[in-house]
Amino acid sequence: MSETQTNGSFALSWLIVTAATTALYWTTLAKLGVDWWTDENYTHGLLIPFIIGFVLWANRKDLSASEPVSRSAEIIGLVVAAGGILLLALGVLGSELFTQRVSFVVTAAGIVIYAGGKHLFRICGIFFVLFTLAIPLPQIVFNKIALPLQFLASKIAVWGIRLFGVPTVRKGNIIDILPSGAMQTISLEVVEACSGIRSLMTLTAIALLLGFFSRTKRSLSDGVISGMTVSDLVRTGILMIFSVPIAVLTNAVRVSATGVLTYLYGVRASEGTLHEVSGLVMYIAALAILLGLNAALRKVLDGRAAAA
Repeated sequence: MSETQTNGSFALSWLIVTAATTALYWTTLAKLGVDWWTDENYTHGLLIPFIIGFVLWANRKDLSASEPVSRSAEIIGLVVAAGGILLLALGVLGSELFTQRVSFVVTAAGIVIYAGGKHLFRICGIFFVLFTLAIPLPQIVFNKIALPLQFLASKIAVWGIRLFGVPTVRKGNIIDILPSGAMQTISLEVVEACSGIRSLMTLTAIALLLGFFSRTKRSLSDGVISGMTVSDLVRTGILMIFSVPIAVLTNAVRVSATGVLTYLYGVRASEGTLHEVSGLVMYIAALAILLGLNAALRKVLDGRAAAA
């Protein structure tokens, strides 16, 4: 059989597998797409499939450089894929969307291992993590994270407001401020969006992408996984961890600024265009901090790797 025929058969096999997987997960993926479109905490998910597709297409030579798949890899792939399908069944029976969506990642990983073995999984591994970060958390878990962040952001914001001599009282995630010259207090509620949870979801994914695109190796088949060395993975992990305090602190600064402006100019400072612009500014600031941290970590970790 000629090389062209072999490549054609390989492409056809992948097309059939992709079509079958899409059919199996059509409802799950459609609902996920709707959530990405409607849930502001996860709108970054709309870009994730395109980013993954672009990177894989740009590195298609690595994908085409296939290696023989061992029997053990085929068995592992089948077991993982079967586990993913079982998760899907459990998720459907329990009407649990998170389980259904995670099962898609597991099934896809199993297919990759079965078809391409360790080589292909090393190339694609980081993208499974990236896609998982775009899956909305169960509401009960989300609330467990969001509420403490709201209280924390409120505490930090009140501390910041009082630095400017503004009289304020905090009641949970509610901040009461008496504007200058006014007789009635204005209550600022630190909602989920202002707690940092929204930017946290996006910043975590960005931290992973930042670590990936600033990796040491260029080829996806090099390094430990997806072209990333141990140093790259450590740096990326640190970035993802630090995305939590960065998100909380920048949003707390935003609330503090809103509180001070409310004291000076009244309720209009906490509503409308000014409030939206402040959110954008803080988001850009968070990205800048993340970029600066990445540059510093690269210098430190790459320097240690070179010295070793």
